Amino acid sequence: MSKREIIKQVLEGVRPPYVPWAFGFTQEAYEKLAAHFGTHDLEDTFQNHLLTVADTYGFFTDIGHDCYRDVFGVVWDRSIDKDIGNVRGQVLPEPTLRGYALPDPLDPIFYKDIPALINRYGDRYRVFNVGFSLYERAWTLRGMIDLMIDFIDNPAFVHELLNTIADYNIAVLNEACKFDIDAIYFGDDWGQQHGLLMGKRTWREFIYPVLKRTYAAVHAQGKQVFIHSCGDVDELFDDLIGIGLNCFNPFQPEVMDVHALLKQYHGKLAFHGGLSTQRTLPYGSVDDVRRETRRLIEAGSDGGYIFAPAHAVEGDVPLENMLAFIEEMQAQPGYRNA
Repeated sequence: MSKREIIKQVLEGVRPPYVPWAFGFTQEAYEKLAAHFGTHDLEDTFQNHLLTVADTYGFFTDIGHDCYRDVFGVVWDRSIDKDIGNVRGQVLPEPTLRGYALPDPLDPIFYKDIPALINRYGDRYRVFNVGFSLYERAWTLRGMIDLMIDFIDNPAFVHELLNTIADYNIAVLNEACKFDIDAIYFGDDWGQQHGLLMGKRTWREFIYPVLKRTYAAVHAQGKQVFIHSCGDVDELFDDLIGIGLNCFNPFQPEVMDVHALLKQYHGKLAFHGGLSTQRTLPYGSVDDVRRETRRLIEAGSDGGYIFAPAHAVEGDVPLENMLAFIEEMQAQPGYRNA
């Protein structure tokens, strides 16, 4: 059975032959692994089950002084955060879209690598990633503080901004679905350590309707909907399931009861993540990592679960802890016999 077929089983809530995985690493963590394995090409080592075929967020122009401009015109300062960066300045200093145009959603740069990746990793489940997809795209353009104020003072502008971004995303995903992919993976952080950044009432008024038509566009193409949304957002699961969400990431154990949620939503929503990146990975022992990984394997063995650290593994995680969860996943008997 291929990795692609196993992920499809997991999404259907069917018990797979083993718990699949798909994990990622920040630049600093990846360098530790590359030095250990003696190569920077680690995909064959990881044996991830999800294949990210493209990412509309990941196109930047180096403008010097550790700063990079993305295709939306946002400038990212990477002098501290080397992976994404911190937004510098405002593309939209006023609450208006007048004079601003989003990128061309049909630009071939977003899709050019898809055939080669599918050809190389054809046995994996293929996801097209739309990073910083809605709220995050809005605040990177407008500024987080100003966007929060706009929810109250300029609601018509916020509706226009979010719907304009959604129109762009739908055009992108429709183009991406011309390729043999399986899902669209949206990135959009709504949570903090306790509750939503903007509160549920605001989320439901501004974000929910836009998500509803976006997810409908994905399902109209016969594809699945994955989202990444950091923080304490489990109060939204029922709403998200109702509009077509199929898989949720990062499934943070620091802010939600991952074991209870796996049982509660089995057959309704799949989860991707779950291994603590705030506590166990950076501060736990190798035995702690192995123990937590095994607990997650057991909890997810009935389906509905894709193992991963709860976020891209940071550089403060010891190499031994990274190797521990990789080894535990690949030691599953069902995987050895696959």
